[in-house]
Amino acid sequence: MTLSTFPGGIHPPYDKEPTIKEPLREAPLPDIAVIPLIQHIGTPARAVVKKGDYVEESQIIGASAGFISSNVHSSVYGEVIDIKNAFHPSMGPVESIFVKRDKTKEKKHYVEIDIEKLSKEEMKEKIRFAGIVGMGGAGFPTHVKLSPPEGKRIKHLIINGAECEPYLTCDHILMTKKAHEIIRGIDIVIRILNPENVCIAIEDNKKAAHFAFKKVLKDVIPKSLRKIKLVSLRTKYPQGGEKQLIKAVSGLEVPPGGLPMDIGFLVQNVGTIYAIYEAVYFNKPLIERIVTITGDAMYRPGNFIVRVGSTLKDILDTYGLELFRDPEKIIFGGPMMGVAQPGLDAPVIKGSSGIVILSGKAVRSYSERQCIRCAKCVDVCPVNLLPTEIMKNSKKGFWEQTEALHATDCIECGACAYVCPSRIPLVQYIKTGKSRIAEKRQ
Repeated sequence: MTLSTFPGGIHPPYDKEPTIKEPLREAPLPDIAVIPLIQHIGTPARAVVKKGDYVEESQIIGASAGFISSNVHSSVYGEVIDIKNAFHPSMGPVESIFVKRDKTKEKKHYVEIDIEKLSKEEMKEKIRFAGIVGMGGAGFPTHVKLSPPEGKRIKHLIINGAECEPYLTCDHILMTKKAHEIIRGIDIVIRILNPENVCIAIEDNKKAAHFAFKKVLKDVIPKSLRKIKLVSLRTKYPQGGEKQLIKAVSGLEVPPGGLPMDIGFLVQNVGTIYAIYEAVYFNKPLIERIVTITGDAMYRPGNFIVRVGSTLKDILDTYGLELFRDPEKIIFGGPMMGVAQPGLDAPVIKGSSGIVILSGKAVRSYSERQCIRCAKCVDVCPVNLLPTEIMKNSKKGFWEQTEALHATDCIECGACAYVCPSRIPLVQYIKTGKSRIAEKRQ
């Protein structure tokens, strides 16, 4: 059987086995939840509580401040003890709400409701209210993606189960444990958008997930769900990028500077779909998620259900996830696209798919050398850019030339830097160029 894929890409060591073998565990509730008011692309939420207020689990504490924005909820019962800047895993200090947990309170019980009489708009409102955002890392507000502008019709829905980033298995375990619930979440999106084609795309190194969906779909009765197809993808990084996924599944390309909706596509991560299911069926906001905590410095890596606002220090201290050697590097996200942390104080946010804790043995440092014009970076670039040329222009401050080379289309996957024999940090130079281009456009 020919497996779907896209041009370019790389095959780094995946290191997923240590966490696949472990059962899904529940991390403890944080003693103090540190909840940033921005966990999404767009305008930060606006605090609607003040110091000294008592808040309930799932209560809105940060209200959406615009169309491209998202509500933020308290993940625990407790008292607001402070509202101040705190460290964010990818954005530095941002305004955050500190909630001291009320240890006398049990976790909230969510009751399933009958959704058959809900309209499309009522479902979208539940998703908006629940603060659902893209959980594959992008953090784009989901209610916006489900509201295409006039003249844009979503004909093709792709459910992203690729999870190509090394080390991470949170989506894999979610698919194997919650396939039925994910199908119900897909059904909600189908009811809202009525796409012509729906597929669940999974890399071929996740056979258990593929089997779980196949088993559920075999027993599906509603005609609307019979259109769902399973697509096997060749295991390759960065297969999970939405433009690469569209190319792999359909052969079509999103135009430079364009969006998937420009060619009638919508891509949603399986974690986002599960959050949609919980929001619509249970009125449960996005206050927890599965996080892969792994790396060679971990005594017992695994996947954990973690409340938003839990710091890594809190998780390690209270759960006893011992480090058997001093960590050299801590990364929120995966090793390819994640962000290295200066310490253990950053909180888990809605888009935190994993935390990778590495020893000095696993972390290597290199000195940048002269480009030898081997073009390996060009060969592996999944969006057909010229990384080395963008780097040279960015280095010299030639921002117009950098923009003309379509630097803004870079998805920052790191494939170019991974294969570079001269160890040039190409992604960092491209990111600098993108930042300067964005400043120039303002």
